Amino acid sequence: MNLPLTPHDPYLRTYTEPEIASLLRELHERGEPFGIRWGSAHVNGATVHLGDTTLATFLNLLELLRRASRT
Repeated sequence: MNLPLTPHDPYLRTYTEPEIASLLRELHERGEPFGIRWGSAHVNGATVHLGDTTLATFLNLLELLRRASRT
């Protein structure tokens, strides 16, 4: 991802629940060293709940964590 995603980006509609669940686990793993805990985001069976945020915000944060781990 090069540019930040917006909440209305059509690309976001391509994600499936299992993909988002996997990305959420990655966010928790990558965020742990930075003290980032997203307690309102969780997987409940086959459904992913991101709390009061958008998928775009979630993916943008994950991208920042990925970049931080490369430096």
